[in-house]
Amino acid sequence: MHAPAEPAPFPLAVARTALELFAGHGFDATSVDQIAAACGISRSTFFRQFGSKEDVVFADHAALLELLRGFLARPHEDPWLAVCEAAEQVFAHFAAEDAPAGLRYAVVNAHPALRDKELVTVFRYEKLFDAYLRGALPALDPLVPVRFAAAVIATHNYLLREFMRGARPVTGAQMRAALDDVRRLFGVLDGPAEPARGGAPAGGAAAGGAPKGAGQAVGGHAGVTRAGGASRAADDVVVAVFSRSTPPADITAAVRRALDGTT
Repeated sequence: MHAPAEPAPFPLAVARTALELFAGHGFDATSVDQIAAACGISRSTFFRQFGSKEDVVFADHAALLELLRGFLARPHEDPWLAVCEAAEQVFAHFAAEDAPAGLRYAVVNAHPALRDKELVTVFRYEKLFDAYLRGALPALDPLVPVRFAAAVIATHNYLLREFMRGARPVTGAQMRAALDDVRRLFGVLDGPAEPARGGAPAGGAAAGGAPKGAGQAVGGHAGVTRAGGASRAADDVVVAVFSRSTPPADITAAVRRALDGTT
């Protein structure tokens, strides 16, 4: 994985000091003058670096988005993997912080305006990933990169929040495994994904099915897809979607045709 350089230290140092003040005194009760004084900078320097008091809370995200744009602008053999690696880099940054990440979580969740701003910030990552996939894979149905980007962001954010609030330890390897499952669900990585609780697939058709170019529709029923292309391999994965009225015998025959590579 090609790791980007870390964000510039000055704005992040100011942001961490601000988070400590917000956590200790409350967001509304902490002024820009107090933050500037604690950091040894002027009020005007603060506003040159950050547009507002709210912006300082998300200084990491602004810097990371710029770094990820540069990362995704490089050539990548596998665009799906590149998106997942970009998400991993965001997690790695916040996981390395540990204490400041927990402070940010507490401050944001205590203030409704910050929660709203966080949603906008998260959507910027989603838009970045969607736009990158559209450019890298122009033949895709436009809905596929939208769904893939949303699934990657949802998976990443769930685990990152678990880490930030101290609910359970989350490692980079666990994040990679979870994002690998997202790729499997979309048919762009070989091997089965973990099923969701209740026996229903965790993604697949509900997440948009296999993207164009990731599999080949076979059999006489729409939705029967063999991941990995037309050539049959020992570890082929069959994703099948049928209506409730489809007879069991027809389902069995269609899946067998998919496994056999016949139409």
